[in-house]
Amino acid sequence: MMLNPKRTIAELLELKALTDNGLGAQRVAFSAGWQKARKWFLNKVQEFPFKTEMDTAGNLWAKIQGQRPEELWIGGHLDSVPSGGWLDGVFDLLAGLEVLRTYTSVKPPITLCLVDWADEEGSRFGRSLFGSSAVSGSLKKEEIFSLKDASGLSLAEVLEANGLSANKVGEAAKLKNKAVAYLEVHIEQGPILEKLSVPLGAVLGTAGVERHRLVFRGKTNHSGSTPMWLRKDAFVGAARLVYFLRSVANRYQGVATAGCCELEPGIPTAIPGVCRLTIEERNLDKTNLEKMWEETVKEAQKIAYEENLELEAEPLLRIEPVRFHPQLVELCKESILEVCSKVHSLGSGPLHDASEIAKAGIPTAMMFVQSKEGISHSPKEDSVIEHLEMAVVAFEKWVKKTIHWLLSKLPEKA
Repeated sequence: MMLNPKRTIAELLELKALTDNGLGAQRVAFSAGWQKARKWFLNKVQEFPFKTEMDTAGNLWAKIQGQRPEELWIGGHLDSVPSGGWLDGVFDLLAGLEVLRTYTSVKPPITLCLVDWADEEGSRFGRSLFGSSAVSGSLKKEEIFSLKDASGLSLAEVLEANGLSANKVGEAAKLKNKAVAYLEVHIEQGPILEKLSVPLGAVLGTAGVERHRLVFRGKTNHSGSTPMWLRKDAFVGAARLVYFLRSVANRYQGVATAGCCELEPGIPTAIPGVCRLTIEERNLDKTNLEKMWEETVKEAQKIAYEENLELEAEPLLRIEPVRFHPQLVELCKESILEVCSKVHSLGSGPLHDASEIAKAGIPTAMMFVQSKEGISHSPKEDSVIEHLEMAVVAFEKWVKKTIHWLLSKLPEKA
């Protein structure tokens, strides 16, 4: 079957009509909308002679057996954030499906696998990259039994309701033994490619994350009777640190965000005695990420001393940066340049399933498609249709180049 990028666009619009309620995509993992999307996707896949199966972590696989047993994986995800966009995750999957269709009449040199990762977003239980981390081996068993959603339902209960055993999720890690490479094409979810007027980009890796909750403690008192020079205002300490984040991020070419701020008592007539500030810093370079956080802690301590406040710090999330395979990145750039006049290499701030697979030691890389205004996780998420079609064409070329590269590395068949 010939590659047809317009079919990918038509299928994206078909899925949008099926799972968008007018307020955005409603495909949160393990929800009715997600199940509906999976049934739709499975019907698409079963039109062709693919072997389909669900693993013990809930990931859905479609496989074309090749002339060799080694597997080249192509990934994406059907799940969305609440009221999400029409492209995030699903473009990856449907572009991959279109590439697999081209091998339905010709046996590929190696086995091709298309995977719909379960709960990439982590919207319901707060644990992103659930399915891919089960396969990579980084998912801890205690996480499965400790996580609960807003209604109090545990992840283990929801897995059981979906025909999965919480005790067997870890068995999915065995699947990675046959994988020899992993490719993913994804919308950028950021503004860089659009600002550079470049349709497609080659991704160098995913940023590391330092996420912490800092608590400034001062003294609550009446806002009218307490002079400024006698105040121990916890919010002033936090505000000074938030201002500092811009400079430390720029200094080390990263990003820093104070996304949550809670004040006690939180009323107009009282000086805040407690301020809980959640800070997240991201950087593609491990050393720079470490320096960013080290300087942030030093600045927070300095501010606390100057404002006569107490300071506490609680780590929430630490993820090391992941660099993608340099040869696969080069092949990605070559493929893009056969479709576009220029290419840009960039890191990814958002996390992706690809980072989990790379951490497992499997050669991995990603291709990005320009996002309009850099918007994602929103009903306003969009990309130029022509750019999406170009990405499907470039992605097929990338798959072919990767297969050729893998065959040059793999031992000869006995």
